[in-house]
Amino acid sequence: MTTRRFDSKAAIVTGGARGIGFATALRLAKEGASVAVFDLDSEAASSAAKAIAEETDARVIGLPCDVSDATATESAVEQVVTELGGIHVLVNNAGVTRDNLLHKMSEQDWDIVLGVHLRGAFLMARAVQAHFVAQKYGKIISLSSASALGNRGQANYSAAKMGIQGLTRTLAIELGPFGVNVNAVAPGFVATEMTDATAARLNMAVEDFRSLAADQNPVRRVGLPEDIAAAVAFLASDESSYVTGQTLYVDGGATLG
Repeated sequence: MTTRRFDSKAAIVTGGARGIGFATALRLAKEGASVAVFDLDSEAASSAAKAIAEETDARVIGLPCDVSDATATESAVEQVVTELGGIHVLVNNAGVTRDNLLHKMSEQDWDIVLGVHLRGAFLMARAVQAHFVAQKYGKIISLSSASALGNRGQANYSAAKMGIQGLTRTLAIELGPFGVNVNAVAPGFVATEMTDATAARLNMAVEDFRSLAADQNPVRRVGLPEDIAAAVAFLASDESSYVTGQTLYVDGGATLG
């Protein structure tokens, strides 16, 4: 029997149409949450919401939203509050990559990645905080990454993901007195379309790329979107009410060495 930790709760998952975002939205819906799937691609958001609704008994809506746009985030959050009757959980998952070595990285590559990951997390948190503070309850979980610790060819991505950790700690301090928990999850290698695309850029077969990643952590396997969704669900639940300002690395132990 599935645990229902989120009955009567409403959640937003940005970048929820695929990968980690989709797995997280599905997990929250299975546990009773009403879920809003945000994605830049309107059709993808709607399709993901439909798929989740068909697999669960949850109320699920899909909305287009550019998380790097302040007006768009504020409008989308208000639509969620209207359609789902409130907002209790925010999962900042939307992300893109524009990998390159520093001397090849354009300003646009830098701005796009920082804009979606870090500016997006800031704008979404700002858009929901008034609701959270008023009801003296809320959960914000943002996706950082093991790459925050530094990764060749990812100056933009690493900076954004470490920025997420600083943002998380600061918002935890500011919002904690109002009943709001703010945490981050930092995945290691996870088998998604994004990492498959990295394999393609390196001219490697996907299975070879995943096998190489698995060999670099103690548990000797790659992560799955469901692994990250499970961690997010814990931090979104009342079981984590005494946990805030933390970054949980979910990486099979890869960052232990």
